[in-house]
Amino acid sequence: MTPETLIWTALAVAAGAFIQGSTGMGFALIVAPVLGLLEPSMLPIGLLVLMLPLNAHVAWRERAAIDFRGARWITLGRIAGTFGGLWVLLALPMDYLNVLIGVSTIAASLASLLAPAFSPNRRAYVSTGVITGITETATGIGGPPLALVYQHMPVPTLRASVALCFLIGELVSLAVLALSGKLQTEQLEPVLWMLPALLIGMLLSHWIHRSINARFLRNFVIVFAIVSGAFVLLKG
Repeated sequence: MTPETLIWTALAVAAGAFIQGSTGMGFALIVAPVLGLLEPSMLPIGLLVLMLPLNAHVAWRERAAIDFRGARWITLGRIAGTFGGLWVLLALPMDYLNVLIGVSTIAASLASLLAPAFSPNRRAYVSTGVITGITETATGIGGPPLALVYQHMPVPTLRASVALCFLIGELVSLAVLALSGKLQTEQLEPVLWMLPALLIGMLLSHWIHRSINARFLRNFVIVFAIVSGAFVLLKG
């Protein structure tokens, strides 16, 4: 990893950790396109590993607001979807994976922006889990479906529930990728360089998450994701 790549990736990780810690979504939408452009070898393993401490922190910080019923059904769907994501990862070369990252980023962002209000039921939770399992295992991006299903609930419930679903799902995805031989120790070295930036973003979100204008940041994340997804799509 060159110094320039390290700086830009670290800035993306810090921004993503700050925004997701504050609003409940945004880390993968910001970091995955940047990695797709600058350091595609870190996808999806590096992205999944970086999200573990971030989501553990957010889930614990707002544990009283977790929707355990919804998280349970999402996790069941997520386990099934993980194997679909593994198939995509094994079947597609990197150039096509960049196309998938770009398309999934733009589509999920538009869905989050345009979806009307609704009250999720068991079917919605399970479907969300399946879609998240496929997209996050293959590309590292799984937040928009979760944010979509929780977007009309209180912000602490969205942040905490999404973080818990992420945390469990990421562990499942990493375990499946490791068993399939897709997880190599050399893929983890660049992650170590990103940890200080991740910590900075987490600390900033912890200080101001109660007072920040979450709607503004959420819209900013979606617009940024659409633009960055378009760049990755053109590159792919």
